Amino acid sequence: MIDWEGMLKREGPAVWKTAWKVLGNQADADECFQEACLAAVEYSKTHEVRQWRPLLHQLATARAIDRLRQRIRRKSREIPFPQESLASAGASPLQLAQDAELAVRLQQALIDLPHKQAQVFCLFHMSGWSYVEIAENLDVSTDLVGVWLLRAREHLRKTLSGKKDAMSEVAS
Repeated sequence: MIDWEGMLKREGPAVWKTAWKVLGNQADADECFQEACLAAVEYSKTHEVRQWRPLLHQLATARAIDRLRQRIRRKSREIPFPQESLASAGASPLQLAQDAELAVRLQQALIDLPHKQAQVFCLFHMSGWSYVEIAENLDVSTDLVGVWLLRAREHLRKTLSGKKDAMSEVAS
């Protein structure tokens, strides 16, 4: 029998934080966390789970990316990331506004990525997973993880710098 309460006490905060980093919204992160936990329970009914933390992170990341895509499709007006999480102490109002705008642009660029690229990007950069951990949990080679991560970075760099250049032209 699995000690769900103990596992969630140990693994829950890090898994929730993964969803929050992608979504920047507490209510959405809460829902993704719950969905990931329920999916893990369902998965465990038909599969042996050797490591719960990676499974929960993977499920939470996938659900967070899906929710982000739904949010953009619905064009809802969500507050992106809390400004205090992006700005250093004593940041100017201009810097706070620029950081909040960058967070929104990053979220929008993430939804344009193919699902696996977005998932690998989030697991590597937002959850701190290694190539080996990602490869083992997605059941792919570390080389493929590297390719997906490289493509994701290139797409995000191009997308974010393109929008920055377009904004600079409008400002001039």
